[in-house]
Amino acid sequence: MEMEHINENTIRVLIENADLEERGVTFLDLLGNHKQIENFFYSILEEVDVEEQFHESDAITFQVLPSGTGLELFISKGGPINDQLEFSSASENLNSDEFSQYIKKQMVQNLNKSEKEAEIEHFEDETQEVVLRLNEFEDMIELAKMMNLDNALSNLYLYKERYYLNLVFFIDEMTERSADEEIALALEFAEKTPVTQGILEEHGKMIMEKKALELTRHYFK
Repeated sequence: MEMEHINENTIRVLIENADLEERGVTFLDLLGNHKQIENFFYSILEEVDVEEQFHESDAITFQVLPSGTGLELFISKGGPINDQLEFSSASENLNSDEFSQYIKKQMVQNLNKSEKEAEIEHFEDETQEVVLRLNEFEDMIELAKMMNLDNALSNLYLYKERYYLNLVFFIDEMTERSADEEIALALEFAEKTPVTQGILEEHGKMIMEKKALELTRHYFK
């Protein structure tokens, strides 16, 4: 277990999986057993010697962040911050069920957040995206005739009376042509634009979703 002072008000405690094993506790134990949650975190507070570190403060707050190698605790003196739990350093003033429920909630929420961020990062690493502006819908029809994309998404928007095509290529699944080659083909019928996907989602109107090229070929032969 490692401890460091982030500043005069906050201590960061890094608890690795090996530290959990030494204490005979698993991550799942901490999610499911109220008594183990209480005993474990009180033992950490004793090792950190919170009363000595924050002797001038009547209350502390702390945040629990699961990490790939264990847990991170951020212990701060002072009043509650956001959804953090306030409790007196005197254990008899703390409701055990409230404390353990709070710890479990934080661990689950932060674990889900970490998993979601990892999924987003993986998705961004595996895709290439571009937004193209079309001068008229006839250009969309001609582009659809030339471009057959099995491993990409195509979204068509109407924004400020102009048509915009958002292409999302799945890099690992590209076979015949690369994403750059497909974009070069599309630029024969459209042009790149500083308008982003976010702007189109917020201010534009979705005309065709996910399969705009396929739908255009189907309805405008």
